[in-house]
Amino acid sequence: MEIQERLTAFAMLGAGWVMWLLVGLSVICLGVILERAYYYLASSDDFRKLRADALPLIKKGDLKGLRARLDQSRSFEAKVLTAGLEWSDDGPEAAAEGMAGAQELARLNMDRNLAFLGTVGNNAPFVGLLGTVIGIIRSFHELNQSQGKLSDSLMSEVGEALVATAIGILVALPAVAAFNFFQRLIKTRLTQSESLTHELLAHLRGTSPKAAAAPSAAE
Repeated sequence: MEIQERLTAFAMLGAGWVMWLLVGLSVICLGVILERAYYYLASSDDFRKLRADALPLIKKGDLKGLRARLDQSRSFEAKVLTAGLEWSDDGPEAAAEGMAGAQELARLNMDRNLAFLGTVGNNAPFVGLLGTVIGIIRSFHELNQSQGKLSDSLMSEVGEALVATAIGILVALPAVAAFNFFQRLIKTRLTQSESLTHELLAHLRGTSPKAAAAPSAAE
């Protein structure tokens, strides 16, 4: 009974703090979305042009020219390929490991703060529902105080309860949409990076000492 009384007393504080909490979360989410959007834009490049410039250089074995071209790009894809070039003198396997490490680092950088968006998107409706429950408890309390009669205070409590749920949904929708969009963008960027790494590794493996010695052994 003591627990019930404490919960009731807590509910009597109202759902206002829940709505302010949701508003605060929405502001933080907006900041995260804008920061991530700028980050992805600042670290992007025209991938088709980058690949069109890099592929002929890879096929010709002009690794110095390829390095110069990659230095002109601000994209993660170029940074990953540059990591492979730095390890290319140690063989294709070393280059592959170097590019894998650079790719994982790029993934970590691109994933930063997205967990917050996902958490808010998944849980904001439940926070709004908490406000609704509090509002309903206060409505029943007001109904009891008015001896079953409708009053402006009662309707205000009911309205506040419904608004809390609405705010929770409104906060969740853009957070979930942004989270899904950024996840898709990250997947695309990593796939583009992998395509370039495979092309560089194909060249390195074709020109490695073991590959060069294979035809002689067959003879």
